[in-house]
This record gives sequence, C-alpha cells and structure tokens, in this order.
Amino acid sequence: MNKFKLDTIDTGIFGLDGGSMFGVVPKSLWAKAYHPGDASNRIPLASSPLLVRWGNRNLLVDTGNGTNFSEKLASIYNIDLEKSDIKLQLSKLGMKREEITDVILTHLHFDHCGGSTYYEDGKLVPTFPNAKYYIQKEHLEWALQPTEKDRASFIKENYLPLLENNMLELVEGEQELFDGIRVIPVDGHTRAMQMVKIEDTSGIYLYIADLAPTTAHLNIAFGLAFDNFPLTTIEEKKKYFKQAFLEDWTLIFEHDAFVRATKIIATDKGFASGEVVTISSSL
Repeated sequence: MNKFKLDTIDTGIFGLDGGSMFGVVPKSLWAKAYHPGDASNRIPLASSPLLVRWGNRNLLVDTGNGTNFSEKLASIYNIDLEKSDIKLQLSKLGMKREEITDVILTHLHFDHCGGSTYYEDGKLVPTFPNAKYYIQKEHLEWALQPTEKDRASFIKENYLPLLENNMLELVEGEQELFDGIRVIPVDGHTRAMQMVKIEDTSGIYLYIADLAPTTAHLNIAFGLAFDNFPLTTIEEKKKYFKQAFLEDWTLIFEHDAFVRATKIIATDKGFASGEVVTISSSL
C-alpha cells in the first residue's frame, strides 16, 4: 500500500516567449518538439504544483503563479487570475489553506512561489498560515540579491512576508526532509534550485522543476535562455536523466501543458519521454 497520496494541482496555463524557453534552439525545431506559439510567440505552459498527503501532513511542492499580478502583467503572461488561485484549486480537493502543513519551494521565481502569499483586505499575507516553507539557504541569499540577468524573475512580495513572519525553513544541500521525501539542489537554472524526490512503494518520483520544464527539455540541447549557468544545466541533465532511466523513476513536469509525468527512455539521440504516468490519488 502506498504511503503517499500524490496529486498534481492544475493552477492554469500561462504563456512565456518560446525563444526564451528554448534558448539557442531554432524555432523550427522547438515548435515541432513542443508547440509553435501564439501570435505573440508565447507557448502554453502549465503551472502544476504537487500535493503530497500522508498521515497528518499535507505538503505542497511549489505554489504556482498565484494572484499577485497587475492586469498588465497578467495580460503579458496570459494568466487567468482566478484559475491561478491555488486556494481555489485546493478547495476542489476538499482542502482548506489552513490544512497545509508544509511547502517545499523549488526556487523563488514568480511562477513557482507566487501562490505563497496573497492580498487579503489590501494586506499581503501568507497563503498557508500553518505551514513551514522549505527553501535552500543559498537560493534565498541569491533571490535577495539577484543578478541583472534574472532580477525580473523574482517578485519579493511572493516571499518576503514568509521571511518576515519566520515561516521559512532554510535547507543546506541535499537532505531528506521527511521519510521518503528528499530535496536535491541543482545550480544550472538558478543557484540552489531544489528538485524533490519521493520514494514510495509504487516507485520513485522526481519533481524536476526547471531542470526540464517540459518533456521537450529532455533533449539535452534544449536549454532555457533563463538559465544562469547553461553548461551546468547540461551536466545536471546528463546525471539525473541517466539515473532516472536506470532506476525507472517517474519524472513530474511542472510546466508541460500536455503531459504531467512520464517515464524516461534512452534513444540513439539521447533521452526522451516514455510511458505517460497519471499522478492522482483517486486512482
């Protein structure tokens, strides 16, 4: 019998420029591998936090875009502010925000942590008042003093209230936070982003965050223009994709608008997505 109940939470589709999501790869290639984009060259991206339930704990991995956007920014990123309200989406599973006990934030880019706070009566408050929020210490330091390259990816309203209310648990390096749940930091996308590895009787799952936002990014050459250290990303992909293949892990994709999770296969051209896996506690 499985220890964990896993559910991906659909907090909507948003859009980012396809070129920025595939870096130096020509559009003629990424358009075939994923999606050709809309009239503004935006490709559809999912925002899919993961809910993990066991015993008396309810843990979220990431919180999506959230609702802390002006109308202008919401339009630029094609965000449906009602759909991106994680409180609303959790309520569809019969959960209240007060019931969330833990939140693992892979990193502090707005599309991963935006649902961590929201405005209530004009005041910015933590979305999950009874939760501990886990973040890599090194990444928090980076987010508080970002570079000119990635400054726009950090919206401090999404996480400063957590810091001010002493709700952040700072993690240093790879650690098992709970029995069967481990965080693994990687540095290519941004300093000390943490992936989440879950080991259960049904198998091993890796919530891969922005090491591979979509199945198309299983191609080693398909990197993000957002990556701060692209050569590091390549080496990290090689390491973890190989391990996932050899040990039959299931990869959970946070941003793929068409596939939530798959096994990984090896081909003569490298790694690719294999069998599609449904992540749902109702099965």
